[in-house]
Amino acid sequence: MMALIATTRTRFDELVHWCHERLDALQPLAQLAARLYVAQVFFASGLTKLRDWDTTLALFESEYQVPLLPPELAAWAGTAGELVLPVLLVLGLFGRFGALGLSVLNIVAVLSLADIAPAALQQHQFWGSLLLALLLWGPGQWSADAWLAARGFTRRA
Repeated sequence: MMALIATTRTRFDELVHWCHERLDALQPLAQLAARLYVAQVFFASGLTKLRDWDTTLALFESEYQVPLLPPELAAWAGTAGELVLPVLLVLGLFGRFGALGLSVLNIVAVLSLADIAPAALQQHQFWGSLLLALLLWGPGQWSADAWLAARGFTRRA
């Protein structure tokens, strides 16, 4: 009976190890997918703001109540962040910085809307969770940060 338990335990450990190896191999793909998805959302928002700047300014003056910043400065800063930070995130260049910056934009967007629909809030929470994962674990092996680290340009990926 003890031999059966030991064999079962060994087989289970082997299965767990096999699963971990497969899941670890998928991490770079998952990190890239998260980077691309979140970057697309914010970059598209920035392009929308640029297409009709007068409407963007009007929204920042009336709808979006950005704390501590005048509406025009908030519009410029938000739009610039939505256009520059996603590029960094896609490349994985200063990936954690990009994720942090987009996290700030995401939080400010939620806080600046007096009345946010539950579905919109849920989207922001999803984007925030992806950004938090990228912030905590970095942009992954398939990133400029990892490429630079492998060549000795930085200390860590």
